[in-house]
Amino acid sequence: MAKKRRESRTFGLPPGALVHVGERWTEKVDITLLQFDTENLDSFELKKVSECRGKVEKPLVSWLNIDGLHDINILEEAGKIFSIDSLVLEDILNTNQRPKFEEHDHFVYFVLKMLDYDTEEEEITKEQVSMILIDRILVSFQERPGDIFTPVRNRLKSSLGRIRRSGSDYLMYTLLDSVVDRYFSILEIIGEKIEKLEDSLLEDPSSATVNEIYSLKRDLLEMRHAVWPLRQAVSSMARSDLPVISKDTTPFLNDLYDHIIQVIDTVETYREMVTGMMDLYLSSVSNRMNEVMKVLTIIATLFIPLTFIAGIYGMNFTYMPELDWKWSYPVIWAIMIGILGVMLVWFRKKKWL
Repeated sequence: MAKKRRESRTFGLPPGALVHVGERWTEKVDITLLQFDTENLDSFELKKVSECRGKVEKPLVSWLNIDGLHDINILEEAGKIFSIDSLVLEDILNTNQRPKFEEHDHFVYFVLKMLDYDTEEEEITKEQVSMILIDRILVSFQERPGDIFTPVRNRLKSSLGRIRRSGSDYLMYTLLDSVVDRYFSILEIIGEKIEKLEDSLLEDPSSATVNEIYSLKRDLLEMRHAVWPLRQAVSSMARSDLPVISKDTTPFLNDLYDHIIQVIDTVETYREMVTGMMDLYLSSVSNRMNEVMKVLTIIATLFIPLTFIAGIYGMNFTYMPELDWKWSYPVIWAIMIGILGVMLVWFRKKKWL
């Protein structure tokens, strides 16, 4: 579905005013609820957030996911049911947020950028994901349907690993880990593109190569903006003392922090490589221009003495004895060819040819 832009203005509005800022990716807001423990797994498609009232009160871990942020009424309803501050709801609706982690009285708020790679357009796409972690409940807000959390849902259905034996904080960790794992996949794609660009730079650099280099620079800058603040957010979450984050989940968050550091290091390495590729392109173009100028200079230098001789005998003086000699024409040709041959031998000896 084609995306629709909704112009939103927040200037002059009081703090906590709910206004959607960003793209409108879908016409309908999809609300899904997953509830599980070690023995049970239930899935629900909801029309309203209020339909989850009686369900989330069960002693099960609940994951409520809302796809679509343009309907303010649904966000207000979620805020009332889960006692989410209006300032947090405002941040959820503003899709220009930097990744961050906030502690509140009975919940924590986490926002990050979920990146994916569009193979057709050959560019990185981004989407803001906000999460509210409450005791036994995780509420996630996404801009559009479709995400990279399918493996997590499959693990819940197949009861693989410890996800069904853990709480909502571990579920939140698995979602964050899925996002970071996708960062690695995107970096692999970018790494392959860099290798191909390096080969084309050495073989036949062109203006199309420059466009690809600038495209890579934009993609890496996009990743840098998404990953750098995420490092601090995950670190703050790992150090949090709130009871909604158990001590059993802290080691996993520390491991996630290490993965983010690896992503940052790779992004910075690739940025340096792309910058070096631009320098290599400019050097290659300059070398090619120098080679062209070298050939033109050699050609001009070869014809300078020949032009000098032709200029002398092209003068219209009456008394030029050589003009009456019958061998003058072939002799002049022999002299010019001899001069040309001597210069060519000398240039080759100097390794200019």
